[in-house]
Amino acid sequence: METTLWDDLREPPTRGQRWAAVLRKQPSAFLLAVQLLVIVLLPWLQELRYGRVALTVLSLIALTIAVFTVRSTPALTWLSIGIGLPAGILEVWSTISDDNTLVVALAHTALSVFYFYTAYGLVSYMFEDAWVTKDELFAVGAAFTVLLFAFAYLFLAVQTLWPGSFVGHADAEHRTFLELLYLSGANLTSVGLSDVLPVGAQARAVAIIEQLAGVMYVAMVISRLVALTVMRSNQR
Repeated sequence: METTLWDDLREPPTRGQRWAAVLRKQPSAFLLAVQLLVIVLLPWLQELRYGRVALTVLSLIALTIAVFTVRSTPALTWLSIGIGLPAGILEVWSTISDDNTLVVALAHTALSVFYFYTAYGLVSYMFEDAWVTKDELFAVGAAFTVLLFAFAYLFLAVQTLWPGSFVGHADAEHRTFLELLYLSGANLTSVGLSDVLPVGAQARAVAIIEQLAGVMYVAMVISRLVALTVMRSNQR
């Protein structure tokens, strides 16, 4: 009797199944892609009448991808969901009640806490073993963008509670999310190229912490991954 290989009995995977397999294998790459997409779309989103709603939708998508990413790290998935779900609900609530200072501040703070926890999971993931995988390389960029958004949302919470905490080229009590994200990038990378400056005491305190976090990230994460890559090359 003629036999057939098991692989020949299966139908070829669909495009959706292939993307699902890639997402399971390299979730950090998807998270990085979503974060970069949000940054690219922000200049157009903030000009729209319902730009805040669109930004909230993208934030919820990023939250979902981040929760899925945390499942591949040593961080606790249930804790990630426990932080991310209230953050998403508060963010939607803040869009509906944008004049409620307490709700808006809580929403931004909750999103910031969630992103910080996601960054912790990604960094723990990179330090978990003694070799560098392709997904861990994507995790380097994903963790950096996650920290970028975490401090940007924290800046939003600060200026909600203390209006006028940041100044820029245009006179305004409240800076846009893109402006604060730009400031966050300048602080985290230590390039200092930003026309938005923290002038309030609380804003400056957060900015100092972010600058220290940026330096520590490069010193700890990047240097370790480079060392492991070099060590692996020398062993061949």
